Amino acid sequence: MADFVSGFWNMYVMGLVALSLLFCLFILMSNNKRETGPVELHGHVWDENLAEYNNPLPRWWLYLFWITLVFAAVYLVMYPGFGNSKGVLGWSAVGQYETEMRAAEARYAPIFAKFQGMDVAAVAADPEAQGAGKRLFVTYCAQCHGADARGAKGFPNLSDTAWNWGGEPDTIKTTITGGRMGMMPPFGPALGGEGVKDVANYVRSLSGLAHDSLRAQRGAELFQQNCAACHGPEAKGTAAMGAPNLTDGDWLYGSSEATITETVSNGRTNRMPGFGEFLGDAKVHLLASYVYGLSNTKPAQ
Repeated sequence: MADFVSGFWNMYVMGLVALSLLFCLFILMSNNKRETGPVELHGHVWDENLAEYNNPLPRWWLYLFWITLVFAAVYLVMYPGFGNSKGVLGWSAVGQYETEMRAAEARYAPIFAKFQGMDVAAVAADPEAQGAGKRLFVTYCAQCHGADARGAKGFPNLSDTAWNWGGEPDTIKTTITGGRMGMMPPFGPALGGEGVKDVANYVRSLSGLAHDSLRAQRGAELFQQNCAACHGPEAKGTAAMGAPNLTDGDWLYGSSEATITETVSNGRTNRMPGFGEFLGDAKVHLLASYVYGLSNTKPAQ
């Protein structure tokens, strides 16, 4: 309720809650009586023999309804729900979350601290640490990279040895902590349609894919003029810029001529969010160790 910019909505909700409770109370009071006269038809008959009589409501039903009203009133006194009232207990979802987080921190902080004091390679080889790291990965990373860390179109495979930004322990920790922003500019306007196809065929030739040799020959010169500044003259990539190696057969968006043509023509923009502020140093260290271990040690059995 505090998020509303006008007090009208606060009063609106309070009025709606009050009217709902009063209406329920009216229904109960109007039916809270025993019929002393004979049981008679109300005059409503359906399907020839389905008739409505003026029998009073069962007492157990009325009692249950009274209990729900009392419960609602007590709830609104104890907890927030009536306008911007915080309730007698002062409960809030944020407060409960913070309490649970403090309890979890007190319970698990010693475990994270133990692994934080170890070298990344040592943590990656520790079965207990790998199990904890995998749970962190499934919670925070699997949505993009997959539960098996093999990635998807636009999301890198973390289980192989191809690293756009580098696969050293400190580099992985930097990536997880601050995130990464990868951007390849579009070259369609500069190269033209035919030039883009030439470069695409040259790029495919670098990893042994089927290609047009004449286009690849023309594309080699265009590559040196337009692409080598980021990918390097041998197309081995530049980790400091996140420019991928184009000779290793690892393709983030796909290796078809159509896909590479689209990439060269329109460029690509990809962003990984940073988790350092949210997870903290200890969890980032454990998560980085797990990711490092995916391609540098045998997985824990």
